[in-house]
Formats: sequence, C-alpha cells, structure tokens
Amino acid sequence: MNSLRASGRLLHALWHALAGLATILVLFPRLDEAARQDRVQAWAQRMLDVLGIGLELRGDPPAHGPMLLVANHISWLDILVLHAARHCRFVSKSEVRHWPLLGRLATGAGTLYIERHSRRDAMRVVHQMAASLRAGEILAVFPEGTTSNGITLLPFHANLIQAAVSADAPAQPVALQFIETRTGRPSLSPCYIDDDTLVGSLWRTLSGPPITAVASFGQPQRVAGRDRRTWAADLRRAVQDLRTADADAEAGADIAA
Repeated sequence: MNSLRASGRLLHALWHALAGLATILVLFPRLDEAARQDRVQAWAQRMLDVLGIGLELRGDPPAHGPMLLVANHISWLDILVLHAARHCRFVSKSEVRHWPLLGRLATGAGTLYIERHSRRDAMRVVHQMAASLRAGEILAVFPEGTTSNGITLLPFHANLIQAAVSADAPAQPVALQFIETRTGRPSLSPCYIDDDTLVGSLWRTLSGPPITAVASFGQPQRVAGRDRRTWAADLRRAVQDLRTADADAEAGADIAA
C-alpha cells in the first residue's frame, strides 16, 4: 500500500513539475515580478501538498525585503519549504542549473548560481546578492555549505553573509526540521547526505510515515559593526537556539499528551 501511494504521489509530482515549467515558459514573460513570486509560492505550497508533506510556520517570515534568510540545510525539500513560506531567491551550486527539469524550474524561480570552488565566482555572486538586497529583494542561503542530518548543525561559512554586510541589509535566522506528523519526533526520511541519491531520498520520503516540515523564523538582525565571520557565528547560534526551542516545545507537548 505504501509503495502504491508513493508511486501515485511521484507521478502527481512529476505532472505538477511539468505544469510549473509550462507556467515559466508561457506565463512568466507576461507577468510582473510580484505576480511571478506569487505563482512560485503557490506552486511550492501545492507541491508540498502533492508530496503529502505538511507545513508548519513558527515566527514571522519577512513581509518584504531587503532580507537575507540564513537557514540550516537538511534536504532538497528545504527550497520548497522556504518558497512555500515566502518567495525568495536562492543561491545554489552551479550544477543545479543543468539538472533536467529541476534546473529550469530553479532558474525560473530566480535562483543565483555559484561555482562553489571558485573564489572569483564567489565574489561575483556576493556582488550580485548585494545588488539584489539593495533592490529590496529577499534572498536565502544555506551557509553550512552542504546538507546535514538535521540533528547536528555544521559550522556556518561567512562568505555569502558578506552580501548583507555590503548592502547593510538585515539577516533573519531560520531553523528547518522535519518531524513525523503523528508523533512529532524528528524524521530522517528527507535527509540527503553521504551516499543518498535524490531519487532514493524522494522515494524514502514518499513511502515512509507522513511528515511535516517546520520552519522557525527568528528575529532579523543588523550587522551592527560585526565582521562577516562574527555575524555568521551569531546567526548560527540563533538558528541553534530556534532548534533548541522547538525541541523543548515538542518535548513539553509529549509530556502533556
């Protein structure tokens, strides 16, 4: 039964992705930026529904930019979750641009691409990010630089934080986690680490127990004279505090139950 359900959701998700591509190719050239952002957010919300994944928002997503969202990174689902909470432009590795279907969707949603091992390209992207922030946009980065299992939080790289420093724009910490919908316990199904493949992670997510994505938005911060490394460390601490608060709240709920 789980395999049949997962297969049905997978086919539905493929259809929804193709519909999203058609929207980008046909409608986006005729829409203004605000309408495009609304379409992307609605598409992401619908895709989570199609995949059978709940969404719980804690705290307040930004109502407008400029804002740099700084989040931990667990899964390919993280981008969908943040788009569903509030449209934003992501900074992603350049390989994503060439992925079949997914790359075209990411580009249509406004993704900025970076050659991860090129210092020169990192500087180019930081300048592009700063210009976007000055223009009032909302950007999102995963400063861990890779995915984790969601249990531990990796160190935050400071390079991309420089964009908010240069633009004098606020940064908002965001803690992401995936929990089993029925029990509230952390779920490892969506993890995308080590030898995991995208297909394997997707199938595990679709065929396992129902899960809910939790996005906890902290208070925005200004640089306030800090250098980028100090600010990155402080933002990491804020993300960790959000994760701890979420864990304490869930433990309290279990005791009350």
